[in-house]
Amino acid sequence: MSRYDTNLASEFYVLSLLHRLGAEPSLTLANKKAVDIYVASPNDEFVTIDVKGIAGKFDWPASNVRETSRSNHFYVLVSFDGAIEDPTMLPSVWVIPSTEISHFIKKYKTRTNISRSLVRNEGGIYMNAWSLIIDNR
Repeated sequence: MSRYDTNLASEFYVLSLLHRLGAEPSLTLANKKAVDIYVASPNDEFVTIDVKGIAGKFDWPASNVRETSRSNHFYVLVSFDGAIEDPTMLPSVWVIPSTEISHFIKKYKTRTNISRSLVRNEGGIYMNAWSLIIDNR
């Protein structure tokens, strides 16, 4: 499975869950973008989401991840935990506000990642925290 397929699977998974929770999400389709999903709100504001998906038990590539002061932008981290080809497996998901993402970023000489170990060990409050998005709209 290609990286692009993993990203699409992740984006559609998040889109599906948001629909199930009663939100009105829209998927943006392009190869290089900072916003993958817009969620409409009753007051004509938008919640924006950048989905990061990984097939294995690895860090999320994060070269385009930026902490912002915007309270309506989120990073949704999806991990298929090495079982992306198993349709009965549910991925692990963390919903992290962009104002908090810098805590989980690790910078190396040639790359920037969101640390899987930091997210798993210190990001428990963000696991399946869909209410952060649903209550924000």
